Amino acid sequence: MNPPSVPSPSTDLLLEDAAGGSALAAWHAGWATAVGLTALGGVWMGSGSQTLVVPAALAMATPGLLGLTLMGRDGPALRAALLAAWSLAAIAAAGLSGGLTGPLGGFVFMPLAAAIALGSARLAPFGALGTALGVLAGLIAAALNGAPEASPGMAAVSALLTAGAAALAFRLSAARQTRRLSATSAAVTQVETVLAGQPGLTLVLDASGAALAAYGAAPAALPVDPLFEDGLIAAVHAPDRPAVQAALAKAGAGAEAQVRFAPRLALDRRILLVLRRLDRDEPPRLIALALDATLQHAREEGLEAARAEAEAQNAGKSRFLANMSHELRTPLNAVIGFSDIMRQRLFGPVPDRYADYAQSIHAAGGHLLDLINDVLDVSRIEAARYDLSIERFDVREVVSAALALVRVQADDKGVDLAAVLPPDALTVAADRRALKQITLNLLSNAVKFTPTGGAVTVSVEALASDLELTVADTGVGVAPEDLARIGRPFEQAGGAEQRAQGTGLGLSLVRSLAELHQGAMSIDSTPGEGTAVTVRLPVVVATPARPDVEGEVIPLNRSA
Repeated sequence: MNPPSVPSPSTDLLLEDAAGGSALAAWHAGWATAVGLTALGGVWMGSGSQTLVVPAALAMATPGLLGLTLMGRDGPALRAALLAAWSLAAIAAAGLSGGLTGPLGGFVFMPLAAAIALGSARLAPFGALGTALGVLAGLIAAALNGAPEASPGMAAVSALLTAGAAALAFRLSAARQTRRLSATSAAVTQVETVLAGQPGLTLVLDASGAALAAYGAAPAALPVDPLFEDGLIAAVHAPDRPAVQAALAKAGAGAEAQVRFAPRLALDRRILLVLRRLDRDEPPRLIALALDATLQHAREEGLEAARAEAEAQNAGKSRFLANMSHELRTPLNAVIGFSDIMRQRLFGPVPDRYADYAQSIHAAGGHLLDLINDVLDVSRIEAARYDLSIERFDVREVVSAALALVRVQADDKGVDLAAVLPPDALTVAADRRALKQITLNLLSNAVKFTPTGGAVTVSVEALASDLELTVADTGVGVAPEDLARIGRPFEQAGGAEQRAQGTGLGLSLVRSLAELHQGAMSIDSTPGEGTAVTVRLPVVVATPARPDVEGEVIPLNRSA
């Protein structure tokens, strides 16, 4: 929330309105006219040193002529330049006429009068400096040329002109201040009017929460009068007071703060309070916007309850599936075993038609068992019941075993299967079964979606303490819009034909098993060219495992 900005006077030069600029230009014009007419009329014409009086007077008229530029434009730089011209003119006039002791002695005070007319506190010291330099120039001229001839009339005229100009300068300054105050008052009134029309309650508070001013419509549960008498904290329900006090302290330190609380007089309601520091003064003042947030709070409570219920139902589903492992696998293994006996004719001949049925039952049962295993593993991970059994082993053995299982599938499909393994033993501390399943899932996926004549390559290397396992294929690839989805349970990419070849659990299981090892999975794919899936795990052991501890179970159990 941004607090309303109220215009305030600045110590810098302020731009005047059209009337102010015209009055200041008229002041300069009047001065130039008075001094010019006096000089041209020959009031001060005389002999000796007074022959320089006219040039001195004309020099003093020059800044007045330059001030006419204020009619067209105005600004700090122009006013500073005009004051510099006044100072130079005073120095020149004092040097020509003898300064304070000369007939134009009053003119040395004109830089100070001009600073008052130009209207800036910063210009006043420079005006005084111009006057001082003029006095100094007059003293130097008197010392070099001797004291000027006395001319009481001329001195009186210069003094009267300077006094008149100074009086008018004070009037200009007073009028300017009046206009500024009026503009400020109008701006404040406008801001107060806007605040009063706000749908919420806008408060000005001190650091303790006491109300200093209030604007707008107060929520029904937060009456305004008690805020002035007892302060904001007294209007807050006791359990919410520490949060409100912390928000007040945060806003007092200069940061924006938000807090929601129940008002003491209506515990079924909720007030949203947005706070910010109003100024840099000490002690700080805060501006706060109080809004009735009861409906929003009710919606959030409803969403939170729905989320908790959904999570509970999902957790129940995961627990159910995780606990059904034996009940699901046992009858399915029997179906697969009996169908295998029938298709191999172990107990005697079977008609070819029944043998074909037994082959189909065996294949379907194996596929279903793989699917159930994947579902159960995903459910166990989601239910936080998948415990890793960490042991040291050569990762090449696991990768080679997975390659052997997939090679028959690759040969039947006509896909070239290759491996790039390190020449020396690469010892890791990981779950052997999980790492084998990661490799097997990636290889099976790659072979499944690679057309005949394509190639699948698995590579393994150690990068410091990380094991990097990459399976790359020359298959159909994955579209960019599908990359963000795959890797989640039951999410698949591609068309209907591709989706029919899997369940969408393989990559999800790979990602979950990698994360259980504190690792990560990444996918790089180009449609029509192929896919590369990389799994990076921080499992590399610094020193190779000894033969006598090959397969040793390390007393470390990483669980979900």
